[in-house]
Amino acid sequence: MMTELDQSYVDRIIPERAAEANKNDFGRVLCVCGCAGYTGAAYFAAQGAVRMGSGVVTLATPERAWPVLAVKLNEPVVRPMPCGADGMLSREALPALLSLAEKADALLIGCGLGRSYAVAEIVVTLIENAKCQIVLDADGINALTAHKDILRQAAQPVILTPHAGEFARLSGLENPQQGELTLFARKMGCILLYKGHRTLIAAPDGRLYRNHSGNPGMAKGGSGDVLAGMLVSLCGQGLDPVDAACAAAWLHGRAGDMAANARSEYGMTPGDLLHFLPDLLKRYNTREW
Repeated sequence: MMTELDQSYVDRIIPERAAEANKNDFGRVLCVCGCAGYTGAAYFAAQGAVRMGSGVVTLATPERAWPVLAVKLNEPVVRPMPCGADGMLSREALPALLSLAEKADALLIGCGLGRSYAVAEIVVTLIENAKCQIVLDADGINALTAHKDILRQAAQPVILTPHAGEFARLSGLENPQQGELTLFARKMGCILLYKGHRTLIAAPDGRLYRNHSGNPGMAKGGSGDVLAGMLVSLCGQGLDPVDAACAAAWLHGRAGDMAANARSEYGMTPGDLLHFLPDLLKRYNTREW
C-alpha cells in the first residue's frame, strides 16, 4: 500500500518545541563529509542540518578541506581530520571519528567524501560501531558497493538516500520498480529514500511512501546534500527514522517549490533551499515572541 505525502502528513510529524528547551534538546549531529575539491557538498549538508533546527552540528572533514569550510561555516563546529595526499580521509582519522560518533545523536556519512579504499574502510567501521541513527548519502553509499551486507549489522536501520545511479551501483538494479525498492529495504533491513521526480521512501517493514513536492529546478548539484543534512537533523531531534525521511523529503521539495516560484526553476540554487526553508518552518512555531 502506498501512502502519499502532503502538508497534513508532515504537520503530524514535526513536534512542538518546549519553551524551556536548550540546545541539547534538539540533537547533536555529526556530519562526516567533504574532501579536497568537494567542499560544497559538506557545506550544504552541514547548513541543511543547522536550518532544520539541530542544537549542535559538527562537521568532520579532511584537514585539506578544513580551511575552506572553517571560513564558510559559522554555526557548525568544523573539525579537521587526518587525510592522505589525495585530500580524502585517511585511516588515521578513525579514532577521532569514532570518538565523535559516540557523542552524536545522529550521524551523516558521505556528502563529498570521495572514493578510496580508506574511505570505504571508514564508512564500514562507522556503521559497525556507531550506536546512533546513521544516514548514508552519496559517497557513503558508493563505499558500500562491495560491502552492502554490513547494513544488517548496524545498531539501527540505516537510512540510504541514493539517486538512480547510486542505487544501481549498490543493488545492480536500474530503473527499479516499487516492489524492488521495498524488497531491497526489507532484505537489507534499511530505510531507502530513493530520490527522483517523485521520491519514494521504503521502510524495512514493507511500508512505502511517495512524495509529491519538488520541481526540476532542484536538479542541481548540492540539492541532495541539503536534503541529507535536513534528514540527519530530524533524526538527531528524536523523530522516528521513517517519519524523519518522509518529513525531510516533503519539506525539501516544498522549499524547492518556494525557491522556484521566487527565482525560477532555471535560476534557483541549492543555497535558495536553505534560504526558504526557515520561512516554510514558520508554521511550526506554536507562539509569537
